[in-house]
Amino acid sequence: MRIGVPAETAALETRVAVTPETARKLVAQGHTVLVQAGAGVASSAPDEAYRAAGAEIVDAAAALGADLVLKVRGPSADELAQMKAGATLVGMLNPFDAEGLQRLAAAGLTAFALEAAPRTTRAQSMDVLSSQANIAGYKAVMLAANHYQRLFPMLMTAAGTIKAARVVVLGVGVAGLQAIATAKRLGAVIEASDVRPAVKEQVESLGAKFIDVPYETDEERECAQGVGGYARPMPQSWLDRQKVEVAKRVAQADVVISTALIPGRPAPTLVTEDMVRSMKPGSVIVDLAAGRGPIGPHGQPGGNCPLTVPDQVVTVHGVTIVGHTNLPAMVAADASALYARNMLDFLKLIVTREGQLQLNLDDDIVAACLVAHGGEVRRKP
Repeated sequence: MRIGVPAETAALETRVAVTPETARKLVAQGHTVLVQAGAGVASSAPDEAYRAAGAEIVDAAAALGADLVLKVRGPSADELAQMKAGATLVGMLNPFDAEGLQRLAAAGLTAFALEAAPRTTRAQSMDVLSSQANIAGYKAVMLAANHYQRLFPMLMTAAGTIKAARVVVLGVGVAGLQAIATAKRLGAVIEASDVRPAVKEQVESLGAKFIDVPYETDEERECAQGVGGYARPMPQSWLDRQKVEVAKRVAQADVVISTALIPGRPAPTLVTEDMVRSMKPGSVIVDLAAGRGPIGPHGQPGGNCPLTVPDQVVTVHGVTIVGHTNLPAMVAADASALYARNMLDFLKLIVTREGQLQLNLDDDIVAACLVAHGGEVRRKP
């Protein structure tokens, strides 16, 4: 099969869907791998490395015109026009974007959105959300440390003692757990909050303190369990009590890292403007939900904090708010390596050893990821 790997054209996107490591494996399976010139440069994979792996270096038209096209982000209108009807597309295609899915279907593509893979043990090796969130959690702490004008660890010196930074992590999924682990390595004192009681043990096992908000009704306990590894919207009564507890910790924090996202819904507001006002001058907020929340006072989608400005670092009420929307792309080499391995494992489900596409809808992973086929959208956003 001819497999195309075009360069990503989305703003600030530096990752690549196939690395020289996975290209070598695809070539060994008998495929022809067509990599657009320069596609891997931003992720430290030069064209020479792909050639050494047995791939061919081609132009954009050849990569996009392949039978199977592998991407990180969904194709632009220009890219879509260069793809042939009947081709297969695999990437992070945003399964909640109804218009985008309709364009893929209208182009006659068979499209798979990797983000839609179920959160099951069998699908773990293909879980792009987890692999990229892991990197985002790490990078969030690195960004916080860079913008915070003090040190993270406690230091006892001849000139006096420096207190350890107080870090609050809001949302303890994959990104939140990695943020806790990374901040702990740097010597910070950490507290964390999440709506799911099951994560308390994980938080404490990493050396952080869990901000516990008791559940008072059966409805609150049921919602707190989450679905498929994701949090569910909590009742307002619990959210009001959580907001009080979190507000106390945020006021004392030096760094806040917020990671809360609910698939298909706007990101919840966890850090209000009043909370930002209560923070100490020089404090830092890193908002991993930037650009995914309700419209903020700046006229753009905020994140877990309404004052967040997508892809900008702003200072409001003396607090630095970091709003980068694609943290994995800031660690492009490792992010691409993990993503490419996720991709390689998924291809085993849809490509036979003879190099033919197989569409086994009895496979729960294939069925969940299929978003367009036969000119129709196969998933309701």
